[in-house]
Amino acid sequence: MSEKEQVNQNPEKDPDQWVTGDEPITGPQESYLNTLAQEAGEEVPADLTKAQASEMIDKLQGETGRG
Repeated sequence: MSEKEQVNQNPEKDPDQWVTGDEPITGPQESYLNTLAQEAGEEVPADLTKAQASEMIDKLQGETGRG
């Protein structure tokens, strides 16, 4: 892949850097997170932000093999 193609790809941004990261978790995030947490046998904390939910989703995807 050329350098130009790499630049044009959608880079992942650290959730801590998100402009809206401190907003409440979205409905789709919550639904998916609950599914992953159930599969992993973990609890989902209340009042997660979008950024926190994203980080937990990444973690649980790794644990459940869904990532």
